[in-house]
This record gives sequence, structure tokens and C-alpha cells, in this order.
Amino acid sequence: MTSVFSRNRLISGLVAGAFGLLFVALGGWWFTLALGVIVHLALLEFFRMAQFTGIRPATKTTLVACHLLLISTQWAANGGLPSEIAAAVLPLSGAAICGWLLLQPVTGSIADIAASIFGLFYLGFLPSHWLRLRNLVDLELLPSMQLGSISISDPFTSGMAITLVACLMIVASDIGSYAVGHSFGRHPLSPISPGKTIEGAIGGFLSAMIVGVMAVELFSWQFGPLWGCLLGALVALFALVGDLTESMMKRNAGLKDSGDVLPGHGGILDRIDSYLFTPAVVYYAVTLIFPYLNN
Repeated sequence: MTSVFSRNRLISGLVAGAFGLLFVALGGWWFTLALGVIVHLALLEFFRMAQFTGIRPATKTTLVACHLLLISTQWAANGGLPSEIAAAVLPLSGAAICGWLLLQPVTGSIADIAASIFGLFYLGFLPSHWLRLRNLVDLELLPSMQLGSISISDPFTSGMAITLVACLMIVASDIGSYAVGHSFGRHPLSPISPGKTIEGAIGGFLSAMIVGVMAVELFSWQFGPLWGCLLGALVALFALVGDLTESMMKRNAGLKDSGDVLPGHGGILDRIDSYLFTPAVVYYAVTLIFPYLNN
């Protein structure tokens, strides 16, 4: 039984990874479409967990709002929509969600509002940073690519490279955490997720930091391996926060998995929890901190 479970987990993980690599490489609206499907399914799982605790979120309104966030973010990145309009989608969507709950036969509670707005943030605003990251085209972000002019439509851009490295750091963190925790884990990390250990967390941090250092060398960043270690540590930290956050919600709902879509992995949300907080961290690190380090 265990071998079948492990084989299913491995196969589904490889297939998900292959599809992820394909759509990151395609970029543009293809990447937006793939991200939208994942967000839609994950948001349904999130609201299912909320409903297990007696909460009645604005499911349909929040689903529409999250898709509008993704579409407006990609559209603005392509230059087809003013950035101010894209930025307005989040607060206006929040107001629309509250308005919808006010119009229900049974007026929404604080918990209903909180779950709906958090769903908008958790599975709308945060994932939209994958689109922002993928659409970066500043050549200064990747000195090793400064061999000619590139545009957002080119097959390989600075955004594509950094997005792939961000994903690799998350994968390295997951693998390192599992391998070290399984072999050497002795001290529990948190009662929220009894299977996680301090040793495993350290293994995840070190693995992500190694990928970060490799990225510094590959991209010819001038500020040395310390930046790679810092970026890898930040990614590992927020990947862990994402994992534990989802575990906390499942524990509150009394569920083992958020769903059963992926064999061996549970639900979509179980698979992407480490990928929700991290893109914003990487995006703001390379767009806000990077220029100061490079001066």
C-alpha cells in the first residue's frame, strides 16, 4: 500500500511539475489561464474547508473577483490596461464581496466576511504575483542576459528565469525538508503539523539557499553568494509559513487533506500551499531590494 501511495505521489508530482514548467515557459495568457484554473480549484477547496467550520463565504463573488485580479494583472503587464485600474480591482472586489453578503437572506457574519476577504487575498492577490514575476523584462535584473534587446514576447526573459528559479527554490525546500526530516528528524517543529521537524526545516532552508547561491552565479549578480543565501532563506521561510497556514486551516476544519484531486498529494491546495506567499517575496526582493544592492 505504501509503495503504491509513493508511486502515485511521485507520478502526480512529476506530471504537475512538467505542466508547471510548460506554462511558465509559455508565459503570457497561457500562464494566466493555467494559474486561473489552479486558483479556481484551490479556492473551491478553501471554501469547502471554511464551510466545514460553519462559515458561509461569498463563494461565487470571490471566485469572480480572483479571476478579475489575475486577468487585470496580466492585462496591465501587457500594457493593455492602466496599472491604476488593475490596482483598483482588489479594494473594489472587497467592497463587492461585503455588499453581496449584505444582500443575502441571512446577513453575513464577521467570520463570513473574513473568510471571503482572506480567500481574495490568499488565492487572488498573492498568486497574482506569479504573473508580475513572470512578466519582468528588466535586463538589469539578469546581467548575464545583457547580450541584446528582449521584449515580453521573447521565449526567454528575465522574468521567466527568475520565476523558474523561485519555483526551484520552493521545490528544493520541500525535498530538503522531507529528506532531512525523514532521515534525521527528532524534534517536532509545530503541533499544527506533527510530521514536520526542526531538522527537516533546517534541511529545507539549506537546500533553498544552495539553489539561491547557484542562481547568483548563473545570473551574474554582483553582490555575491550572501544575496543568494538570503533569498533562498526567505523563500524557504515563506514556503514553510504557507505550508503551516494551510495545515492550520485543515486542522480547524477537521480534515486530513483539502481534497483528493491529486493522487498521493491530496487536494490542489495541499500541493500549492508553499507557492502562495513566496512569489510576492521574490518579486519585491528583486524589484525593490535588488536596485539598492546593485548600486
